[in-house]
Amino acid sequence: MDPVPAADPSAPPGPLTHLSPPDSSEARPRSGADGRSLPGSWTRSPPEHVAVLREGVRQCLQQQCEQTVWILHAKVAQKSYGNEKRFFCPPPCVYLAGPGWRVKPVQGQAHQPGETGPTVCGYMGLDGASGSAAETQKLNFEEQPDSREFGCAKTLYISDADKRKHFRLVLRLVHRGGRELGTFHSRLIKVISKPSQKKQSLKNTDLCISSGSKVSLFNRLRSQTVSTRYLSVEDGAFVASARQWAAFTLHLADEHCSQGDFPPREGYVRYGSLVQLVCTVTGITLPPMIIRKVAKQYALLDVDEPISQLHKCAFQFPGEPAGEGGTYLCLAADKVVQFQASPCPKEANRALLNDSSCWTIIGTESVEFSFSTSLAWTREPVTPVPLINTLELSGGGDVATLELHGENFHAGLKVWFGDVEAETMYRSPRSLVCVVPDIAAFGSDWRWLRTPITVPVSLVRADGLFYPSAFSFTYTPEYSARPGPPGAPEPAADADALLESIHHEFTRSNFHLFIQT
Repeated sequence: MDPVPAADPSAPPGPLTHLSPPDSSEARPRSGADGRSLPGSWTRSPPEHVAVLREGVRQCLQQQCEQTVWILHAKVAQKSYGNEKRFFCPPPCVYLAGPGWRVKPVQGQAHQPGETGPTVCGYMGLDGASGSAAETQKLNFEEQPDSREFGCAKTLYISDADKRKHFRLVLRLVHRGGRELGTFHSRLIKVISKPSQKKQSLKNTDLCISSGSKVSLFNRLRSQTVSTRYLSVEDGAFVASARQWAAFTLHLADEHCSQGDFPPREGYVRYGSLVQLVCTVTGITLPPMIIRKVAKQYALLDVDEPISQLHKCAFQFPGEPAGEGGTYLCLAADKVVQFQASPCPKEANRALLNDSSCWTIIGTESVEFSFSTSLAWTREPVTPVPLINTLELSGGGDVATLELHGENFHAGLKVWFGDVEAETMYRSPRSLVCVVPDIAAFGSDWRWLRTPITVPVSLVRADGLFYPSAFSFTYTPEYSARPGPPGAPEPAADADALLESIHHEFTRSNFHLFIQT
């Protein structure tokens, strides 16, 4: 929890609440020379501005016209030495999702041939690079069966001249006409020289893989880059793809639990553990399997050390009698099949595999940026896109505040509850505080509510740019009753106080823009 800053002696005499009159002295926002609010001041948009925005926000929420940029990449990258180029594997990829990416012709102008698909092109490179053509790669977006657009940067690498231990990927999206849409950054990527061959220690947690984390698996025959195949999911089936990879959640499984039931088991995954792989997009799972360490094409059956990034491993299906070698997850061309391993006659704790049943495992990261330009009246870039990570509620009843913790916040943002703007205070790039709007703002029948009201939480930039989020806020009535028929006894004098006692709660919706069932 972020500490609450000390009170500013120059601040207004009291906090602005949704019960304060709009012409009170507290309602006058303090602003800097650029018109934005200063840190620590409550601000509210002009009424005429809010009236225009409210209808637009309502349409955005109803039509879900947002655009989403999804960057998917590995947690670690192997450094290249001399003239070699160790391209990042799996390659960083970008998905564009949402109806806002489709071409909308200018009024009076017809669609041009070949102008279907996204209206942007992308360029990806490393942060801190000069941005030259040699250090950036153009992304050619292709439409997927699920209507997303997919682009992949297959030739990015980091040379030994770059002495950094961590870096980020930078994605620059530009409209076809040349106007910049924005610059988007990946999560932090750790640089390693080569996969560790030593027994991994839990002291080096950067390279260990924990239960519940995201991983990618790829197979490379005879160490040839052109033969790389990635475990992926297409049309509801597991496949070995040469062009597209998927992220899987690696769960520590339990022998006594049914498939798909994952009791919370924390800790780092070790060889010999029973694990289950779940596709992060489709939710499709493979059966529980035992993960084995691989050395020189042998599965080592007695190793229980922690798994490390870029290790070679194999996945054994349980239930095989001892001494028969076991059945392992394997690829055959673009299909995923089972392979019967041969027992090692000299060493009972080993099983002989083929190349196609040896997989390389690596942790992955992803970051999503969602926005809608349909309300914006300027042509400024959409970045930095604010990201909400957690919500923290304070107070309740008549007065409650909600603190948003996240990234890329600035003083030009306002918090919206559904189509109602909240008074907002900018604290820092990682903290915004807002006053929870009175429930009366959502309708005149609030006094007789019998069910909770849930509204989405969004952010709107000063120029009308709309940023949706995966969070919602719930108003729960403690008591409600409509007026009785004529002649019925009047409610008690303190009934109004009871009716106005509203609990404010927030919920994290189990919502992901790319889950398609």
